[in-house]
Amino acid sequence: MQPPALAPEAFVKQVLAIDAALDDVVNHGSDDDLFIASYLQGHYAVIARKLEMRVDACLDVLDHHMSSSLQDAFDNKEVDDADADKILSLWSSLINQVR
Repeated sequence: MQPPALAPEAFVKQVLAIDAALDDVVNHGSDDDLFIASYLQGHYAVIARKLEMRVDACLDVLDHHMSSSLQDAFDNKEVDDADADKILSLWSSLINQVR
């Protein structure tokens, strides 16, 4: 059982909205969309859950940690440049939707 979130309620709701948007790709996305969303969700799940346990969590901190994590992965050539661009575009869209 996961302990209750310490983050502000507004942040937790924003995290849940991003989760829902990523999950929704399954309902309408192409195979490429599913790959991009799944890759992003792997990074997101780890970072968002850790931040939910912090009282100072906010979207700016989430965005910073996500951008850093993704850049590290791209620097390690985990995905090709075209997919990296799609992943960053999806992340930008998701974070802007909940701001």
